[in-house]
Amino acid sequence: MMSNDMQHDDPRQNTVEAGAGAAHEAAEAHEGPVHEAPAPDAALAAMTAERDELKDRTLRTLAEMENLRRRTEREVADGRAYAVTNFARDVLNVADNIRRALDSVPAEARAAAEGALKNLIDGIELTERDLAKTLERHGVKPVEPKGQRFDPNRHQAMFEVPDPEVPAGTVVQVVQSGYVIGDRVLRPALVGVAKGGPRVGPGGEPKAGATPADAA
Repeated sequence: MMSNDMQHDDPRQNTVEAGAGAAHEAAEAHEGPVHEAPAPDAALAAMTAERDELKDRTLRTLAEMENLRRRTEREVADGRAYAVTNFARDVLNVADNIRRALDSVPAEARAAAEGALKNLIDGIELTERDLAKTLERHGVKPVEPKGQRFDPNRHQAMFEVPDPEVPAGTVVQVVQSGYVIGDRVLRPALVGVAKGGPRVGPGGEPKAGATPADAA
């Protein structure tokens, strides 16, 4: 017959097995679902895309800064060049009055002038020259359109002069001088334009078969 000790389980063994089972269940509950690490290729692709995006942003920022720098330099240069525009336009009235004063003296009287009258005329001419130099020093220069093709951007036509000897559209008379400041028109020249002569193309060459009658 088997002894009583062999018929019953050892209570110490049961306790150890129960503890091991509980520990295993607790470990599984703590770990939760298992996440796989991203593949090396996918991680590299993500890092490359992020690098390219940062590079693109940097290049765009540098380009914007360069455009801003150039625009600022241009605005500063324009400010310096054209700061005296309004003042220069007012001074042109003084230049016009000086020229009118000189033109009012007949050529014969000017040639025969002596003493105080001659000194006065010489002084007015000197003042006109100094004023022209001062304006030029600040970028203001006169426009000399006589003999040139009429340019609506720089000239203002006041009348037409019948003249079959010169190409139609040629400036043949200047009523009032024009001026530019830098590359901008400060005041257009008031001019008389020829009509009745041969027409010319945009480059100044006569048009084929053009006659004075065509320009009328």
